[in-house]
Amino acid sequence: MTYEIIEEAFFFVSGAQPYERAAVVNHVTGESFYASDMAGYDEIPEDAEDSDDYIWIPHKHDLDLGKPLVMSFILSRCPDLYDQVTGIFRRKGAYGRYKDLLERKDLLQEWYAFEEEKTRERLLRWCEENEVVLE
Repeated sequence: MTYEIIEEAFFFVSGAQPYERAAVVNHVTGESFYASDMAGYDEIPEDAEDSDDYIWIPHKHDLDLGKPLVMSFILSRCPDLYDQVTGIFRRKGAYGRYKDLLERKDLLQEWYAFEEEKTRERLLRWCEENEVVLE
C-alpha cells in the first residue's frame, strides 16, 4: 500500500464534517472504499467492520489537524495574531476568515506549507501506530 492511497482517502474523509464521510483501505489489496451520507452512496464492503483486512481512515480532527493545528501555526509563526485568530474561531465560517487574515498578512502560502508538512507527519505516525505498512 502506498502513502498516496492513505492520503487520498484521508482527504476524502476530511473534506466534510466528522462522520459525514467514511473510507476504508484493504491491507491486502490496497483498494480503498468510500461512503458519503450527503451524496448517498456507500461502497464500503459489508465485512469491513469485522475484518482485520480493512483499516478505517481517520478524519483530520482525529489527528488534531483542525483548530489545534491553526493555533500551533499562529503561536510558532505569528504570535501577535493569537488574540485575533482566537476571536475568528469563536464564530462559524472561521477558516475562510482565517485564510483571509493570513492572505492580508502575506502568510497564506506559509500556512499551506505548514499544514501540508504536519498532515504528512501525523498521517505517517497514524500509519505506524496502526501497523499500516507503506511501500
